[in-house]
Amino acid sequence: MDSQPYKGDEKIIIAIDLGTTHSAVSFTHAYPGSVVDVRMVTKWPGQPEAAGDSKIPTLVAYKNRAVVACGAEARDYVGDEEYEVAKWFKLHLHPDSMKISDAPPAYGSNETGTPTIEIPPLPTGVNLTQVYVAFLQYMFTCTKTFFETNTPNGVAIWNRLKGDMVIILATPNGWDTAQQGFMKRAAKQAGMVNSDEDADLRIEFVTEGEASVHYALARTHSQTWLRKGAMFAVTDAGGSTVDSTLYECKEVSPKLVLEEVCASECVQAGGVFVDRAAQVMLKEKLKDSRFGDDASIHDMVEIFEKKVGYL
Repeated sequence: MDSQPYKGDEKIIIAIDLGTTHSAVSFTHAYPGSVVDVRMVTKWPGQPEAAGDSKIPTLVAYKNRAVVACGAEARDYVGDEEYEVAKWFKLHLHPDSMKISDAPPAYGSNETGTPTIEIPPLPTGVNLTQVYVAFLQYMFTCTKTFFETNTPNGVAIWNRLKGDMVIILATPNGWDTAQQGFMKRAAKQAGMVNSDEDADLRIEFVTEGEASVHYALARTHSQTWLRKGAMFAVTDAGGSTVDSTLYECKEVSPKLVLEEVCASECVQAGGVFVDRAAQVMLKEKLKDSRFGDDASIHDMVEIFEKKVGYL
């Protein structure tokens, strides 16, 4: 993290990572003379008071096409027949090239052709734009509340700077302009920006691989090994994709310059596929026991996701 005083115009910058299974928001209030301090939103509806967790489940619960709950609160509706919960909906936005499964066919199967990943259906009568708008609106509203509550004079600062706020959206390495355009339109419908022109001015995109590089360099003793000519790899093991990139350091002074040595690799091997493999394994192992019913398997997989798969 740069410890030099900030010299630009006063602004609020928020960064949203809308992930396949979990999502998070960070933000900073930068003003001349300040040292930029990035903070996480750690208070979300439905969390225990003392949790202070920066990650929330990427879930939207519906009843009769109406949004009932998002995030942690939506967990209460999973498995309830009166409700439908949108989960893993980020997979629907992947380009076709990313919907091809990287896993080999199951042992002994007669599977032929190009295998594709299994994507949970959206709730009845609800399209992908509506789901994204609902979840972005929820995240943005919670961020506003957290900022106003945890920043001195937060309400006045937010109201003064909201029209020039910079919004950064993290996207998988395999996404392109089509997915970015979709995200901009959803952000506008969610009330985060005022128009298409406003979206072009204030919304920026960062690949998850590039974001991982910044995170790693800020939280490691990079000054001890990062020098001109050094090469290093960064892997982001996410909810749906695993992004790997090899970098070479071109310059360290006066400004750090990194260059990709080869094109980033983006494969479908994220956490959701680990969860699904755990579900298949549990069904197979417990099929002849009193724990082999769907309800028991569902509860076990949920615990696995929360306690084992959630890192």
